[in-house]
Amino acid sequence: MELTTWNIPVLALRGLTVFPHMNLTFDVERPISIAALSRAMETDQEIFLVTQKELGTAVPGEKDLYRVGTVSHISQVLRVSEGSVRVMVEGGRRARMKRLWQSEPFLQANVEALPEQKDSEAFLNSARTEALLRQTTVLFEEYAERAPSVPDEVKAQVLDCRDPGYLADFLAQNVQLRAEERQSILEEPSSYIRLRKLNEFLARENDVLAFEGEMEDKVRSQLARSQREQILRAQIRVMQGELGESDDGDDELEEYRMRILQLELSEDTETHLMKEVDKLAKQPYSSAESAVIRNYLDVCLEMPWNTVTKERLNVEAARKILDRDHFGLDKVKQRIVETIAVRQMNPGGKGQILCLVGPPGVGKTSIAISVAKALNRKLARLSLGGVRDEADIRGHRKTYIGSMPGRIIEAISRSKSMNPLLLLDEIDKLGSDYRGDPASALLEVLDSEQNGSFRDHFMEIPVDLSKVMFITTANTTDTIPRPLLDRMEVIELGSYTDEEKLQIAKNHLLPKQLKEHGLKKSQLRVEDDALRAMIRDYTRESGVRVLERRVAALCRKADVRLLTTDVKRITVTEKDLHELLDMLPYPPALHTDREEIGVVNGLAWTEVGGEILEVEANVMDGSGKLELTGNLGDVMKESVQAALSCLRSRVEIYDIDPEFHKNKDIHVHFPEGAVPKDGPSAGIAIATALCSALTGRKIRAGLAMTGEITLRGRVLPIGGLKEKTMAALRNGIKTVLIPADNVRDLEQIDQTVRAALEFVPVSNVDEVLSRTLCPAPARIKSRVEKKPEPQEQTPVAAFAPARENSGDALRQ
Repeated sequence: MELTTWNIPVLALRGLTVFPHMNLTFDVERPISIAALSRAMETDQEIFLVTQKELGTAVPGEKDLYRVGTVSHISQVLRVSEGSVRVMVEGGRRARMKRLWQSEPFLQANVEALPEQKDSEAFLNSARTEALLRQTTVLFEEYAERAPSVPDEVKAQVLDCRDPGYLADFLAQNVQLRAEERQSILEEPSSYIRLRKLNEFLARENDVLAFEGEMEDKVRSQLARSQREQILRAQIRVMQGELGESDDGDDELEEYRMRILQLELSEDTETHLMKEVDKLAKQPYSSAESAVIRNYLDVCLEMPWNTVTKERLNVEAARKILDRDHFGLDKVKQRIVETIAVRQMNPGGKGQILCLVGPPGVGKTSIAISVAKALNRKLARLSLGGVRDEADIRGHRKTYIGSMPGRIIEAISRSKSMNPLLLLDEIDKLGSDYRGDPASALLEVLDSEQNGSFRDHFMEIPVDLSKVMFITTANTTDTIPRPLLDRMEVIELGSYTDEEKLQIAKNHLLPKQLKEHGLKKSQLRVEDDALRAMIRDYTRESGVRVLERRVAALCRKADVRLLTTDVKRITVTEKDLHELLDMLPYPPALHTDREEIGVVNGLAWTEVGGEILEVEANVMDGSGKLELTGNLGDVMKESVQAALSCLRSRVEIYDIDPEFHKNKDIHVHFPEGAVPKDGPSAGIAIATALCSALTGRKIRAGLAMTGEITLRGRVLPIGGLKEKTMAALRNGIKTVLIPADNVRDLEQIDQTVRAALEFVPVSNVDEVLSRTLCPAPARIKSRVEKKPEPQEQTPVAAFAPARENSGDALRQ
């Protein structure tokens, strides 16, 4: 008696479906499946095979299994390896799972058989069934043609089969269908509907195979064309080898493509470079165009596109590096430390643009180098002095002969980093001509809002400069275009004081020169007085370059003496400088150190520091002429006119002849006539000299002054106070008159200078004259007839050539 229900073990299949009356072999690895097989072999060798819905489910439950499966007979079980068995089963009949009542140690369920539909003779012989069978045969033949892996015995059995139900199950078992489609056929009780569903699935599968065939044909044609090109290229290489023109073009192109892909550039940049490689592939190897493209690709691929150095954002470490490399410059170093602090608080911020402005030799370039060390950034230096071509900044078009990228791109490529510190040296010395204005080309480079996609004319692809830190240097801001200067934060570097120069010479210059000249510290010792004398009498500069050369001269002399004599140790004192460094190139400045009439010590600022500027005034009988000598500029000539007009308005106060502008000739002279002089800051010195000469009153000794004068006698502020006061101290001045508005600038003056000088703030010319003129008048006649002292006979012009050669120009 046939049973319609079973209580049998269950084997969950992954990706497989077993149909009735079909034989199937598969491997079993899961412990619950192996346990189910063992249980079935112990009983009647019957097992319920059902497909699970998801392949990834390791321990399926009732909800993870389809309801309809096949009750099958286990024909053979073979152990393949430890933990894996191979089983051969024969499908019995369709069945439905009523309840999965056991899940451990194996699956077991109550299963009921599905009724089998018996097809009648009339149905099997009907035209409708025959048409369906023929359609199935045609579809399967088409499938067999497109899928060559179908065995011949399967083809023969399909052609001989006339049972629709069996044919549907047989084809579903042997044709490539989805798991859901196989399950749909298994669950269908009607043989006709099963075969019709199978035809639909076969038709769709034939369409898929047709598309796959078309794609395969295209791939094959492309491969054939590629192989043909390779064969032709191989033939070309052989012929070029015979001609002595060996070419590795394909390897080169493949290398270019691989390097481009490895850079992981943006889509637009990668596409652009790939197009250039394709252009190169179409060019003859020895053509001029191929050389241009190769050069272009080499430049683009040498850029460090994805290379960024890790910044060392540590304020304390940066401060130590700056203090170690530089003495003084406290405000400048503090500003650099603030910049690093901002970077430490906001590492993702845009690169900053700083402009270090100061006279030559004060350490602008070396500060930038120290900043690069402190930040652990790569440093690339660009000297912009004398650059006149815009292409030097933006590059040339690659179509030109000898074209190359601009200096910005070249510096980044040289630094091997996308976040270097670029030092743009001498930015104030840029020029311009018919080839363009390089300063205008820098407007985009030095703008953090625009340089995120800088395009060089040579590369033609955007380069991100927002991570680059720019530091520029300049001696003056006067020649920098206003739009360019507006994009930079200016940091002023003033002149070094004599005390700062002394410390720099002791701690930096002398050890450096000793090392470069092969000397030990014990072999050469330079006393502080000797260094001070070198600073005072052998140098005239804001920085320390000339001082370093003087120290190097001492080291050379020491080398010679140590090698030619038995001396083992040399000590240089101030007295030895005359022998070692020859005559004084800058002797002590001529200035009045005693009370005289019409001679005043003014203070002047030059590019190499401050100096004493004497003002001499002489009054003679005449017709009111005013003579000005001393290589004066227009501003200084106007200052004399303003001082003279100011005194004419005060003739009654100072007992000056009211008609002096009619019956007296006045001569104002500034010694050292070879040196150009200009600026308004000598105004009160001129007024004092004129008043002294007109009244015959002597001027107090040990005084120096600086300040601009107006027609109404007001004293206006001036610049360069730090350098001027250092010059006063260096020349033995004790008291300095300064404008009252410059009192706030005294904080910037060195403490040594402030302690040694007496500063007298003045706000008008009356305060100046009351402080400088002696109360007892002297007769002008006796002063003129008095025989000059021997010291006054020394001609000032004797020192003019040395000053002229130094190129010093006195300014405000």
